[in-house]
Amino acid sequence: MPQTKKITSEHVVRAVVQKMESLQLAGVDMIPKAPKSKSVGCVKHTIGQTSPHPNPLPTAGAVPGEGTSGHPLPKGEGTSAHVISKGEGTLDDPRCAALAEAARDVAACTRCAELVRNRTQTVFGVGNPYARLLFCGEAPGADEDRLGEPFVGRAGQLLTDIIVKGMKMRRQDVYILNILRCRPPGNRNPLPVEAAACREFLDRQLAIIQPEFICCLGAVAAQNLLQTDTPIGRLRGRVLDYHGIKVVCTYHPAYVLRNPPAKKFVWDDIQLLMAEMANQ
Repeated sequence: MPQTKKITSEHVVRAVVQKMESLQLAGVDMIPKAPKSKSVGCVKHTIGQTSPHPNPLPTAGAVPGEGTSGHPLPKGEGTSAHVISKGEGTLDDPRCAALAEAARDVAACTRCAELVRNRTQTVFGVGNPYARLLFCGEAPGADEDRLGEPFVGRAGQLLTDIIVKGMKMRRQDVYILNILRCRPPGNRNPLPVEAAACREFLDRQLAIIQPEFICCLGAVAAQNLLQTDTPIGRLRGRVLDYHGIKVVCTYHPAYVLRNPPAKKFVWDDIQLLMAEMANQ
C-alpha cells in the first residue's frame, strides 16, 4: 500500500508563507477576519454557480455611458464559492486569488519595451479587494517604482490625507491603482500605446474588485478610463457613469501640490463623491 505523507508543522508554515507572498504580490495589504455567521448583510454565492456581475464592464474602446457593445469582461473568480460578508475575506478568498494571478501576469509582462527596460518592478495595485471605492491615477513615480505600491510619495500622502482626514475612511478600505503598472521614464505621461497595452490589466482588476465608485485622479486617468478627450476641467464637478459604476473625476494630488488653490476644487469633488456614496 502507498504510504501516506505525514504533514508536519514545517509544511503548514511553508504553505502559509507561500500564500501570503501570493497575496502581497496582488497588492493585498490586509486580511480581514472571516465572517462570524451567514446572516443579514451577506452576499451568497453558491458553490458551482456564478452570479451576474452587478456592473458589467466594457471592453477597451467602448464609449462611456452607452452600454457594452462587445462581450462583457471576464468575471474572474469574484463571484464564486462561499458566503462572505461585504468587505470581509479569508486567505482562500476568490478575489484575493484572482488578483494574485493577475499580479503575476503583470509582473511577467514585457509588452512595452521602454517601460520594461526602465522599471525596477511593476506596481499592480493595493487595497481591499471588496472596496466600494477605487482610486485610479496615471502611472507609478520613482517612489512607487522603488516600493512597488501606488501613491506612496508626496502625492500619495496627500491622497491618504484626503481618504483619512477628509472622507473619514481608512486607506486599506479602498483600492488604489494606476492606468499603467510601470513607471514611464522621467515621469512623463503614459503614451497612448502604453495605456492601450495595459488596459487589459485595468479591466481585469475592475472586473475582480467590482467597485461601486471610481475616483479618477487627473486628466490622464479620467481620459483613459472613460476613453474621451474631454478636459479634466469639464469632467470634474459631476457624477459620470462608467457602465453602472459612478465616476467622479478630480485633479491629481501632484497637481494640487504644485497649485495649492486647486485644493478647493478637489474638496468640492470629494464632497460630491461622499454624498453619492452616502445615498447608495
